[in-house]
Order: sequence, then structure tokens, then C-alpha cells
Amino acid sequence: MDTPRALTAVAHRGDPYRHRENTLGSLRSALKRGADAVETDVRLTRDGVPVLLHDETLKRLWQQDRPLRSLSAEEVRGLTAGGVPTLAEALAATDGSRLMLDLPGGPGERAVRRIVDVVRECGARDRVYYTAGAATMLAVRAADPAAEIAMTWTTAAPPRAGLLAAVRPRWLNYRFGLVDRALAERVHRDGFLLSVWTPDTRRTMRRLRALGVDSITTNRIDVLCALRDGNGAVAVP
Repeated sequence: MDTPRALTAVAHRGDPYRHRENTLGSLRSALKRGADAVETDVRLTRDGVPVLLHDETLKRLWQQDRPLRSLSAEEVRGLTAGGVPTLAEALAATDGSRLMLDLPGGPGERAVRRIVDVVRECGARDRVYYTAGAATMLAVRAADPAAEIAMTWTTAAPPRAGLLAAVRPRWLNYRFGLVDRALAERVHRDGFLLSVWTPDTRRTMRRLRALGVDSITTNRIDVLCALRDGNGAVAVP
């Protein structure tokens, strides 16, 4: 008899169908709806403050065509009426809950170290894990040898053994369309957990569960939690 595999439900940028993404309201809403963890994007302001923002500029979400890297944290607060939280504020608002920090844009070693330092200063190392491409995750590993890592991988070909040995991820994180049974079996056989992003339909979520993925990151956390909690654990084929 196959062993049921638990599914971690991760909310992509919070609950973006109800609240603006990467805001405290969005994070809280996702947790209220049953998310096991919330994925959020972290970038640095001009003065080195980690804040929650996916894009390089404030244009799409806040109608301010200003690059984040050109603004101080105080200027960002003023331009968004306090809507863009700092990482420290997000950690405080989600106290006790898991956060998956995506570090977009190839932030570099200095920026990565600053983000890791804030997590440490907030006493959140045990509930935070990091995701991005291999180069950024190597920087995270250098900054925190004990960090939990979900290394994003964008091809069906497996990562090199040397890279995996250097990064030491717990998870391999794939775009959901790449995942089939062979890939899922290989990831698990190699000793990693399998994380996927970002399916938003029930049909795709069911397919991925049947393949035995360990974590799904979605914009529709309510749909995923209802599917998971209503049907119970799914046996790995």
C-alpha cells in the first residue's frame, strides 16, 4: 500500500484575488483561509531595507513609475501610503506562520546577506525558507549555512550533482507545467521534496497531487485548501 504524502499549501504573494499582493492584508487573508505558508517577494530599497515587492518598480501595483532601488524605505512608505511592508513588518504580522521568501532579480550577495540578517534579527530563522535560482540560493547558503532552501529550477533536466551539493536545498521548486511522473519520482528518489508553482485550477491541482508533489504554491489558496482538506491525503502512485 502506498504511503499518503502530505501536501503543503503555499499562498502566492498572499491572497491576491482579494487583496493587493505582497501586502499585510494579503498575507493575513491567506493564512486565515488555511495556507500552511505564504510566498512573498523581497527586494531592497536604496537604503538597504528589505521590503515586499515583486516588480522592480512601483508602477503596476502602486501607479508610481519609480524604481525601488532609487527610493528610500521612507519614500516608499510615502508613495504607497504605507502599503508596501518591510520584511520585518511582514515577519511580525505573520508571527508563528511559515514564510517562503522569493528573492527576484538576482539581488547579489550583499543584498541577500541583508535579507538573511533581518530574518535572523527578527528571530524567524526556524519559520522562513528561501526560493530563487541557483546563484541566489548559493548566496543564501553562504549567508546562513542552516537556511532552508527551495531552489527554483526551470528545466526538466536535473540540476548537476555538484550544484546540489553546494546549495543543499530541501526542496526543488518547479513551474508546474514541467512536472510529470518521471520528474516527481526522480526528485523524490534523489532525496528532495518537490515544490511547484503556480497552478490555479482544480484540475491541475488534482493532477499534481496525484503525481505526489509535496507543495503547491497558488494564487487561489482557498481552492487548494478546499481540495486538500476535503479529499484528505492522496496516495503516491
